[in-house]
Amino acid sequence: MKAFNDTLLRAARGERTEHTPVWYMRQAGRSQPEYRAIKEKYSLEEITHQPELCAYVTRLPVENYNVDAAILYKDIVTPLPGIGVDVKIKAGVGPVISNPIRSVADVEKLGEFNAKEHTPFVLETIKLLTEEQLNVPLIGFAGAPFTLASYMIEGGPSRNYNKTKSFMVSEPKAWFALMDKLADMIIADITAQIEAGAKAIQIFDSWVGALSVEDYRVFIKPVMTRIFGELRKENVPLIQFGVGASHLINEWNDLPLDVVGLDWRMPIRKARELGVMKTVQGNLDPSLLLADWSVIEQRTKEIIDQGLEVPGHIFNLGHGVFPEVNPDVLKRLTTLIHEYSRERVIQLG
Repeated sequence: MKAFNDTLLRAARGERTEHTPVWYMRQAGRSQPEYRAIKEKYSLEEITHQPELCAYVTRLPVENYNVDAAILYKDIVTPLPGIGVDVKIKAGVGPVISNPIRSVADVEKLGEFNAKEHTPFVLETIKLLTEEQLNVPLIGFAGAPFTLASYMIEGGPSRNYNKTKSFMVSEPKAWFALMDKLADMIIADITAQIEAGAKAIQIFDSWVGALSVEDYRVFIKPVMTRIFGELRKENVPLIQFGVGASHLINEWNDLPLDVVGLDWRMPIRKARELGVMKTVQGNLDPSLLLADWSVIEQRTKEIIDQGLEVPGHIFNLGHGVFPEVNPDVLKRLTTLIHEYSRERVIQLG
Protein backbone atom coordinates (compact mmCIF):
# COMPACT_ATOMS: atom_id res chain seq x y z
CA MET A 1 0.00 0.00 0.00
CA LYS A 2 1.16 3.56 -0.71
CA ALA A 3 2.26 5.84 2.11
CA PHE A 4 -0.64 7.43 3.94
CA ASN A 5 -1.72 10.75 2.38
CA ASP A 6 -2.64 13.09 5.25
CA THR A 7 -2.86 16.28 3.15
CA LEU A 8 -6.56 16.79 3.89
CA LEU A 9 -6.06 16.38 7.63
CA ARG A 10 -3.28 18.96 7.67
CA ALA A 11 -5.30 21.41 5.59
CA ALA A 12 -8.25 20.93 7.93
CA ARG A 13 -6.00 22.00 10.80
CA GLY A 14 -5.13 25.18 8.93
CA GLU A 15 -1.65 24.14 7.82
CA ARG A 16 -0.08 25.14 4.53
CA THR A 17 0.14 21.99 2.38
CA GLU A 18 2.15 21.03 -0.71
CA HIS A 19 -1.03 21.00 -2.76
CA THR A 20 -4.70 21.78 -2.18
CA PRO A 21 -6.43 18.55 -1.13
CA VAL A 22 -9.67 17.61 -2.85
CA TRP A 23 -12.64 15.30 -2.47
CA TYR A 24 -16.12 15.53 -3.92
CA MET A 25 -19.44 15.26 -2.12
CA ARG A 26 -21.36 12.26 -3.50
CA GLN A 27 -18.16 11.08 -5.17
CA ALA A 28 -19.04 7.49 -4.25
CA GLY A 29 -21.65 6.43 -6.74
CA ARG A 30 -23.96 8.55 -8.86
CA SER A 31 -21.96 8.92 -12.07
CA GLN A 32 -19.59 5.92 -11.82
CA PRO A 33 -20.37 3.06 -14.23
CA GLU A 34 -19.16 0.48 -11.70
CA TYR A 35 -21.59 1.87 -9.14
CA ARG A 36 -24.48 1.93 -11.60
CA ALA A 37 -23.91 -1.74 -12.32
CA ILE A 38 -24.10 -2.49 -8.59
CA LYS A 39 -27.25 -0.38 -8.19
CA GLU A 40 -28.99 -2.52 -10.82
CA LYS A 41 -28.78 -5.38 -8.30
CA TYR A 42 -28.87 -3.66 -4.90
CA SER A 43 -30.56 -0.72 -3.19
CA LEU A 44 -28.63 1.82 -1.12
CA GLU A 45 -29.77 0.08 2.06
CA GLU A 46 -28.69 -3.32 0.74
CA ILE A 47 -25.26 -1.97 -0.21
CA THR A 48 -24.68 -0.37 3.20
CA HIS A 49 -25.61 -3.64 4.94
CA GLN A 50 -22.85 -5.53 3.07
CA PRO A 51 -19.51 -4.23 4.41
CA GLU A 52 -17.33 -5.67 1.63
CA LEU A 53 -19.54 -4.20 -1.08
CA CYS A 54 -19.97 -0.89 0.76
CA ALA A 55 -16.21 -0.59 1.23
CA TYR A 56 -15.71 -1.20 -2.48
CA VAL A 57 -18.16 1.59 -3.40
CA THR A 58 -16.53 3.94 -0.86
CA ARG A 59 -12.99 3.45 -2.15
CA LEU A 60 -13.87 3.51 -5.88
CA PRO A 61 -13.50 7.29 -6.30
CA VAL A 62 -10.12 7.22 -4.56
CA GLU A 63 -8.92 4.68 -7.10
CA ASN A 64 -10.65 6.30 -10.08
CA TYR A 65 -10.10 9.99 -9.38
CA ASN A 66 -7.02 10.07 -7.09
CA VAL A 67 -8.83 12.25 -4.52
CA ASP A 68 -7.30 12.99 -1.12
CA ALA A 69 -10.09 11.45 0.97
CA ALA A 70 -12.84 8.86 0.85
CA ILE A 71 -16.27 9.52 2.30
CA LEU A 72 -18.22 6.65 3.77
CA TYR A 73 -21.03 5.41 1.54
CA LYS A 74 -24.28 5.55 3.49
CA ASP A 75 -27.21 7.93 4.01
CA ILE A 76 -27.85 10.52 6.69
CA VAL A 77 -30.97 8.56 7.74
CA THR A 78 -29.05 5.30 8.26
CA PRO A 79 -29.08 5.55 12.10
CA LEU A 80 -32.73 6.63 12.43
CA PRO A 81 -34.29 3.12 12.55
CA GLY A 82 -32.16 2.52 15.63
CA ILE A 83 -34.20 5.07 17.59
CA GLY A 84 -37.55 3.89 16.28
CA VAL A 85 -38.06 5.88 13.08
CA ASP A 86 -39.76 3.89 10.33
CA VAL A 87 -37.83 5.18 7.33
CA LYS A 88 -37.42 3.81 3.84
CA ILE A 89 -35.35 5.31 1.01
CA LYS A 90 -37.54 5.31 -2.09
CA ALA A 91 -35.83 5.54 -5.48
CA GLY A 92 -36.40 8.91 -7.10
CA VAL A 93 -37.93 10.32 -3.90
CA GLY A 94 -35.54 9.99 -0.97
CA PRO A 95 -36.22 9.15 2.67
CA VAL A 96 -39.91 8.54 3.42
CA ILE A 97 -41.03 8.22 7.04
CA SER A 98 -44.30 6.50 7.94
CA ASN A 99 -44.40 7.62 11.59
CA PRO A 100 -43.76 11.39 11.42
CA ILE A 101 -43.29 13.50 14.55
CA ARG A 102 -46.41 15.45 15.49
CA SER A 103 -46.13 15.99 19.26
CA VAL A 104 -43.89 15.82 22.29
CA ALA A 105 -45.35 12.35 22.94
CA ASP A 106 -43.98 11.21 19.58
CA VAL A 107 -40.55 12.52 20.55
CA GLU A 108 -40.66 10.73 23.89
CA LYS A 109 -41.28 7.42 22.10
CA LEU A 110 -37.89 7.65 20.41
CA GLY A 111 -35.27 5.31 21.83
CA GLU A 112 -31.51 5.54 22.41
CA PHE A 113 -29.02 4.84 19.65
CA ASN A 114 -26.31 2.20 20.04
CA ALA A 115 -24.01 1.93 17.03
CA LYS A 116 -22.73 -1.57 17.80
CA GLU A 117 -26.29 -2.81 18.11
CA HIS A 118 -28.06 -0.73 15.45
CA THR A 119 -25.43 -0.13 12.72
CA PRO A 120 -22.69 -2.77 13.13
CA PHE A 121 -22.45 -2.99 9.33
CA VAL A 122 -21.30 0.65 9.20
CA LEU A 123 -18.56 0.04 11.76
CA GLU A 124 -17.41 -3.10 9.94
CA THR A 125 -17.20 -1.15 6.66
CA ILE A 126 -15.10 1.56 8.32
CA LYS A 127 -12.71 -1.03 9.79
CA LEU A 128 -12.28 -2.76 6.45
CA LEU A 129 -11.45 0.52 4.76
CA THR A 130 -9.16 2.04 7.37
CA GLU A 131 -7.31 -1.11 8.42
CA GLU A 132 -6.79 -2.70 5.00
CA GLN A 133 -7.80 -0.67 1.97
CA LEU A 134 -7.27 3.10 2.10
CA ASN A 135 -4.15 5.25 2.01
CA VAL A 136 -6.18 8.46 2.45
CA PRO A 137 -8.40 9.59 5.33
CA LEU A 138 -11.92 8.22 5.56
CA ILE A 139 -14.50 10.91 6.25
CA GLY A 140 -17.38 9.73 8.41
CA PHE A 141 -20.56 11.75 8.56
CA ALA A 142 -23.99 12.36 10.00
CA GLY A 143 -26.99 14.50 9.24
CA ALA A 144 -27.52 17.50 11.51
CA PRO A 145 -30.58 17.77 13.79
CA PHE A 146 -32.51 20.30 11.68
CA THR A 147 -32.09 18.34 8.46
CA LEU A 148 -33.01 15.03 10.11
CA ALA A 149 -35.94 16.67 11.91
CA SER A 150 -37.21 18.05 8.61
CA TYR A 151 -37.60 14.50 7.25
CA MET A 152 -39.09 13.27 10.52
CA ILE A 153 -41.70 16.03 10.71
CA GLU A 154 -42.52 16.41 7.00
CA GLY A 155 -42.57 12.63 6.49
CA GLY A 156 -40.14 12.94 3.59
CA PRO A 157 -38.33 15.48 1.41
CA SER A 158 -39.75 19.01 1.29
CA ARG A 159 -39.20 22.14 -0.76
CA ASN A 160 -40.23 24.68 1.84
CA TYR A 161 -40.15 22.90 5.26
CA ASN A 162 -43.43 24.55 6.27
CA LYS A 163 -44.44 21.83 8.74
CA THR A 164 -40.94 21.75 10.23
CA LYS A 165 -40.62 25.49 10.76
CA SER A 166 -44.18 25.76 12.09
CA PHE A 167 -43.54 22.91 14.55
CA MET A 168 -40.27 24.53 15.62
CA VAL A 169 -41.84 27.83 16.63
CA SER A 170 -45.26 26.51 17.78
CA GLU A 171 -44.08 23.52 19.80
CA PRO A 172 -40.77 24.64 21.32
CA LYS A 173 -40.87 22.06 24.12
CA ALA A 174 -41.27 19.22 21.63
CA TRP A 175 -38.73 20.80 19.27
CA PHE A 176 -35.96 21.08 21.85
CA ALA A 177 -36.72 17.57 23.11
CA LEU A 178 -36.30 16.34 19.53
CA MET A 179 -33.05 18.29 19.15
CA ASP A 180 -31.71 16.62 22.31
CA LYS A 181 -32.72 13.14 21.11
CA LEU A 182 -31.07 13.69 17.74
CA ALA A 183 -27.97 15.19 19.30
CA ASP A 184 -27.57 12.12 21.52
CA MET A 185 -27.92 9.89 18.44
CA ILE A 186 -25.45 11.91 16.34
CA ILE A 187 -22.82 12.05 19.09
CA ALA A 188 -23.08 8.28 19.67
CA ASP A 189 -23.04 7.54 15.94
CA ILE A 190 -20.07 9.76 15.13
CA THR A 191 -18.06 8.70 18.17
CA ALA A 192 -18.46 5.06 17.08
CA GLN A 193 -17.42 5.94 13.51
CA ILE A 194 -14.26 7.61 14.84
CA GLU A 195 -13.48 4.68 17.14
CA ALA A 196 -13.84 2.36 14.13
CA GLY A 197 -11.29 4.41 12.16
CA ALA A 198 -12.87 7.52 10.56
CA LYS A 199 -10.21 10.27 10.44
CA ALA A 200 -12.46 13.28 9.81
CA ILE A 201 -16.16 14.03 10.18
CA GLN A 202 -18.63 16.07 8.15
CA ILE A 203 -21.99 17.12 9.54
CA PHE A 204 -24.50 17.69 6.75
CA ASP A 205 -27.05 20.34 7.66
CA SER A 206 -28.26 20.24 4.10
CA TRP A 207 -31.52 22.14 4.53
CA VAL A 208 -30.78 24.54 7.40
CA GLY A 209 -30.42 27.40 4.92
CA ALA A 210 -34.23 27.56 5.01
CA LEU A 211 -33.96 29.28 8.41
CA SER A 212 -33.31 32.94 9.19
CA VAL A 213 -30.25 33.89 11.22
CA GLU A 214 -32.48 34.72 14.19
CA ASP A 215 -34.25 31.36 14.18
CA TYR A 216 -30.95 29.55 13.71
CA ARG A 217 -29.51 31.24 16.79
CA VAL A 218 -32.51 30.31 18.95
CA PHE A 219 -33.53 26.87 17.68
CA ILE A 220 -30.38 25.32 16.16
CA LYS A 221 -27.14 26.88 17.34
CA PRO A 222 -27.34 25.58 20.93
CA VAL A 223 -27.64 21.95 19.82
CA MET A 224 -24.88 22.34 17.21
CA THR A 225 -22.61 23.85 19.86
CA ARG A 226 -23.28 20.84 22.06
CA ILE A 227 -22.65 18.31 19.26
CA PHE A 228 -19.39 19.84 18.06
CA GLY A 229 -18.28 20.48 21.64
CA GLU A 230 -18.65 16.79 22.47
CA LEU A 231 -17.05 15.60 19.23
CA ARG A 232 -14.03 17.87 19.71
CA LYS A 233 -12.94 15.49 22.45
CA GLU A 234 -12.29 12.88 19.76
CA ASN A 235 -9.54 15.04 18.21
CA VAL A 236 -10.45 14.66 14.54
CA PRO A 237 -11.25 17.49 12.09
CA LEU A 238 -14.91 18.50 12.12
CA ILE A 239 -16.58 19.93 8.99
CA GLN A 240 -19.99 21.61 8.65
CA PHE A 241 -21.83 21.90 5.34
CA GLY A 242 -25.22 23.10 4.14
CA VAL A 243 -26.78 24.33 0.91
CA GLY A 244 -28.03 27.89 0.50
CA ALA A 245 -26.77 28.77 3.97
CA SER A 246 -24.31 31.58 3.21
CA HIS A 247 -26.23 33.91 5.54
CA LEU A 248 -25.34 31.57 8.42
CA ILE A 249 -21.60 31.57 7.80
CA ASN A 250 -20.73 33.69 10.83
CA GLU A 251 -22.92 31.50 13.03
CA TRP A 252 -21.03 28.43 11.85
CA ASN A 253 -17.73 30.21 12.34
CA ASP A 254 -18.64 30.59 16.03
CA LEU A 255 -19.12 26.84 16.48
CA PRO A 256 -16.32 24.63 17.87
CA LEU A 257 -15.54 23.09 14.47
CA ASP A 258 -12.51 23.10 12.18
CA VAL A 259 -13.80 23.50 8.63
CA VAL A 260 -16.60 25.70 7.26
CA GLY A 261 -18.10 24.23 4.09
CA LEU A 262 -19.17 26.72 1.42
CA ASP A 263 -21.59 26.18 -1.41
CA TRP A 264 -21.02 27.99 -4.73
CA ARG A 265 -22.95 31.09 -3.66
CA MET A 266 -20.25 32.28 -1.23
CA PRO A 267 -16.81 33.08 -2.71
CA ILE A 268 -13.92 32.05 -0.48
CA ARG A 269 -12.49 35.58 -0.53
CA LYS A 270 -15.86 36.98 0.64
CA ALA A 271 -16.00 34.44 3.47
CA ARG A 272 -12.55 35.60 4.60
CA GLU A 273 -13.69 39.23 4.45
CA LEU A 274 -16.61 38.29 6.71
CA GLY A 275 -14.17 36.99 9.30
CA VAL A 276 -13.96 33.26 8.60
CA MET A 277 -10.34 32.38 9.34
CA LYS A 278 -10.93 28.68 9.87
CA THR A 279 -10.23 26.24 7.07
CA VAL A 280 -12.85 26.50 4.33
CA GLN A 281 -14.08 23.77 2.01
CA GLY A 282 -15.45 24.27 -1.48
CA ASN A 283 -16.77 25.38 -3.77
CA LEU A 284 -17.07 24.79 -7.53
CA ASP A 285 -20.68 24.86 -8.74
CA PRO A 286 -21.34 21.20 -9.67
CA SER A 287 -23.40 22.32 -12.67
CA LEU A 288 -20.18 23.55 -14.26
CA LEU A 289 -18.98 19.94 -14.54
CA LEU A 290 -21.14 19.82 -17.69
CA ALA A 291 -19.54 22.97 -19.13
CA ASP A 292 -16.62 23.24 -21.55
CA TRP A 293 -13.29 22.30 -20.01
CA SER A 294 -11.98 25.85 -20.47
CA VAL A 295 -14.71 27.13 -18.14
CA ILE A 296 -14.06 24.42 -15.55
CA GLU A 297 -10.32 25.17 -15.64
CA GLN A 298 -10.78 28.92 -15.25
CA ARG A 299 -13.24 28.66 -12.36
CA THR A 300 -11.16 25.99 -10.62
CA LYS A 301 -8.00 28.09 -10.76
CA GLU A 302 -9.89 31.09 -9.36
CA ILE A 303 -11.09 29.01 -6.42
CA ILE A 304 -7.61 27.62 -5.75
CA ASP A 305 -6.06 31.09 -5.90
CA GLN A 306 -8.59 32.41 -3.37
CA GLY A 307 -8.10 29.35 -1.18
CA LEU A 308 -4.34 29.86 -1.03
CA GLU A 309 -4.62 33.45 0.21
CA VAL A 310 -5.03 32.13 3.76
CA PRO A 311 -3.72 28.71 4.89
CA GLY A 312 -6.48 26.15 5.14
CA HIS A 313 -8.45 25.20 2.03
CA ILE A 314 -9.98 21.89 0.96
CA PHE A 315 -11.28 21.86 -2.61
CA ASN A 316 -14.77 20.46 -3.12
CA LEU A 317 -17.93 21.12 -5.05
CA GLY A 318 -20.59 23.50 -3.78
CA HIS A 319 -22.91 20.48 -3.56
CA GLY A 320 -22.78 16.84 -4.66
CA VAL A 321 -21.83 15.12 -7.91
CA PHE A 322 -24.95 14.37 -9.95
CA PRO A 323 -25.52 11.38 -12.26
CA GLU A 324 -24.92 13.15 -15.59
CA VAL A 325 -21.32 14.03 -14.72
CA ASN A 326 -18.68 12.21 -16.77
CA PRO A 327 -16.25 10.44 -14.41
CA ASP A 328 -13.38 11.38 -16.73
CA VAL A 329 -14.11 15.06 -15.97
CA LEU A 330 -13.70 14.44 -12.24
CA LYS A 331 -10.43 12.61 -12.82
CA ARG A 332 -9.15 15.44 -15.01
CA LEU A 333 -10.35 18.00 -12.46
CA THR A 334 -8.48 16.28 -9.63
CA THR A 335 -5.27 16.32 -11.66
CA LEU A 336 -5.74 20.03 -12.42
CA ILE A 337 -6.33 20.86 -8.74
CA HIS A 338 -3.23 18.97 -7.63
CA GLU A 339 -0.92 20.25 -10.36
CA TYR A 340 -2.05 23.87 -10.41
CA SER A 341 -2.07 24.23 -6.63
CA ARG A 342 1.43 22.71 -6.40
CA GLU A 343 2.70 25.30 -8.89
CA ARG A 344 0.99 28.13 -6.99
CA VAL A 345 2.33 26.99 -3.61
CA ILE A 346 5.87 27.04 -5.03
CA GLN A 347 5.31 30.49 -6.54
CA LEU A 348 3.95 31.84 -3.28
CA GLY A 349 6.92 30.43 -1.40
